[in-house]
Amino acid sequence: MAFGRLERRDMPKPMGEINMTPLIDVMLVLLIIFMISAPLMTSSLRLDLPQSEAATPGDAPAFLSVALQADGSLYLGDEKLAPAQFQQRIAALAKDSPGMEVQLRADKTAPYGKVAELIGWCQAAGLNRIAFVTQTE
Repeated sequence: MAFGRLERRDMPKPMGEINMTPLIDVMLVLLIIFMISAPLMTSSLRLDLPQSEAATPGDAPAFLSVALQADGSLYLGDEKLAPAQFQQRIAALAKDSPGMEVQLRADKTAPYGKVAELIGWCQAAGLNRIAFVTQTE
């Protein structure tokens, strides 16, 4: 008969396994995020848009001035061109100097589709450096 003594039990053994469930959950969430964001990154149109308050002209040695008015008329420098003539002239200029920068001046009421089409023509000709010119208020 033992007075005041309790039975001595064995201590629980330490757990020697890693719980993999939280790790798998985190990895599945990251996988889903990358699966959703990867197609968005490849189809985006890469543009360097200037801020209108601090807009300063770049120091591009060779640039091509392109203007798009609200009615859709295109100007290469000061010369008004039809869309087919514009594409031919810009392709010829791109062959002469492929690193040339296109400085695009588009009217703020010009349709976005026309601006995107103009950018597509420039990129198809091989001119990938496109700058948007804005005016400070």
